[in-house]
Amino acid sequence: MPDEPIVGRDAAAWSPLDSDGWYAARNATTVLRDVLVRAGLEKDFPYLRAHLNAFGHGLVELGRVSPNTAERLAVLLRLALASGYGRDRDGDGHASTTAEEHKGRT
Repeated sequence: MPDEPIVGRDAAAWSPLDSDGWYAARNATTVLRDVLVRAGLEKDFPYLRAHLNAFGHGLVELGRVSPNTAERLAVLLRLALASGYGRDRDGDGHASTTAEEHKGRT
């Protein structure tokens, strides 16, 4: 019948592992986790995780953090900006990210 799933799969069998968005979110979360560990903030982001929204777009959830953690993160971002991060932007105004560099790796 025309309504039968192709190759025995239907929407109920969909997996986020079949999605590029999932791998992009997972890779970005891994990169961020590694930086947070190096900065000594690994315990300050207990809700850090990769997700997919209903449309299959990958998202990185940082979660709630304490005011102290937010201040420490702001200091790190200021230091990164002061050291020149963001000056190496490509033509469309976006800096390349580590997650983009790892695109295609699983």
